[in-house]
Amino acid sequence: MSNTKMQQGDFTTLAKHYINRPAYSDLILQTLLKLVNYDATNPDFQVVEVGAGTGKLTKMLLELGLNVIAIEPNDAMREEGIKYTEAFENIIWKKGSGEVTGVEDHQADWIIMASSFHWTDPNLSLPEFSRILKANGHFTAIWNPRNLEISELHTGIEKRIYEIAPNIKRKSSGSGRNSKKWEYILPSTGHFKEVIFTETDHEELFPKERYMGAWHSVNDIPAQAGPEKWQEILKAIEDEIKDLDIIPVPYKMRAWTTRKA
Repeated sequence: MSNTKMQQGDFTTLAKHYINRPAYSDLILQTLLKLVNYDATNPDFQVVEVGAGTGKLTKMLLELGLNVIAIEPNDAMREEGIKYTEAFENIIWKKGSGEVTGVEDHQADWIIMASSFHWTDPNLSLPEFSRILKANGHFTAIWNPRNLEISELHTGIEKRIYEIAPNIKRKSSGSGRNSKKWEYILPSTGHFKEVIFTETDHEELFPKERYMGAWHSVNDIPAQAGPEKWQEILKAIEDEIKDLDIIPVPYKMRAWTTRKA
């Protein structure tokens, strides 16, 4: 592995590992579709997924029959996403970001960001989302953080990480010590109103190789800790799971949905 320090927010070298990340709960997606007034008989219902990454959520949306414009700023991630969703016709991939989507005015019925809204500047992304949404359109920010509270294994792993790199600040904001008050942030610019919070528990069973592959897709820890401590952290995680063939990982999926003002 290179000794060059990873840049926070740059997922270029991590794209190939994203296939190992967890999926999203079908239950929460079905619930969100009701919240955003999805009508399966309406062929023009348009979803814009911003920060689509390698297409993990994108494929689930496509499998539900939704029309998706997938926006992803990172070329390597977007290329992986294009390959991952190549069997579908109801998908358009575009280069763009939360602040500058490149989508025309009033195109979207629903904008969704999965585990990525925390990388945007809300003062820029929220007005941009309002611009591309139709009247009464919705925006959802969803995360799937591990539910550390109910897992001794994962609580122990998290403890080891902070023992090795005590000064890191996790970037993901779905839960934990760095979580944000999205119910206040989403309406803060005046472009959105009526925030609804949705939460559900979900568990995935990871073979050891996939579990470690998911850790290799992490950006915020190596970017802050540096390559040497990151290798130490990965070794510590491997030690914690050395006697396990299958690693059960509990998630608490959380979503904040808001309507265009």
